[in-house]
Amino acid sequence: MRYVKIPLERIGVLIGHNGEIKDDLMKMTGLDININSEDGEVEICERDDKDPLVMLKTENVVRAIGRGFSPKKAFLLLDDEMDFYIFDLHDYGGKKLSHLRRLKSRMIGKNGKTKHVIEELTNSKISIYGHTISIISNTLKIDSLKRAIDMLLSGSKHASVYKFLEKQMKELKKQQLGF
Repeated sequence: MRYVKIPLERIGVLIGHNGEIKDDLMKMTGLDININSEDGEVEICERDDKDPLVMLKTENVVRAIGRGFSPKKAFLLLDDEMDFYIFDLHDYGGKKLSHLRRLKSRMIGKNGKTKHVIEELTNSKISIYGHTISIISNTLKIDSLKRAIDMLLSGSKHASVYKFLEKQMKELKKQQLGF
């Protein structure tokens, strides 16, 4: 049994209209999910003979929905080749609201350009919610993506981050093709 706590305002998204999202997740994973809508606690219960990895994947799906992803994007985490990571902006700028706002702005960019470019370069999904930045990405690309976001949050120029990602994605493609 696993417990995940998500923000109360995201409980409705996890449940879905008439319980659709919760039911779909339970069908896809074969696990029981109990949601306490008063405190935001989600209980994930194993059924007999289930792969333990399914439990972790389900936990990541629930966390992803709690961190602002749509259920459709969060369900990508049920794929063995996808991974999830959360950056806590407090680690980069403390708890001061102005610092958090600055870091979010760096990540979003003007008219959402930075977020969009990074998502396009890495074929990943990014959610900026509360004091976190969360990513869903292919396991082969996630380390490069984590490094790029770390660079951006640490003050690197946007152009440097884009060049880094372009180079990393070219290298990855070469490796996959066997060059």
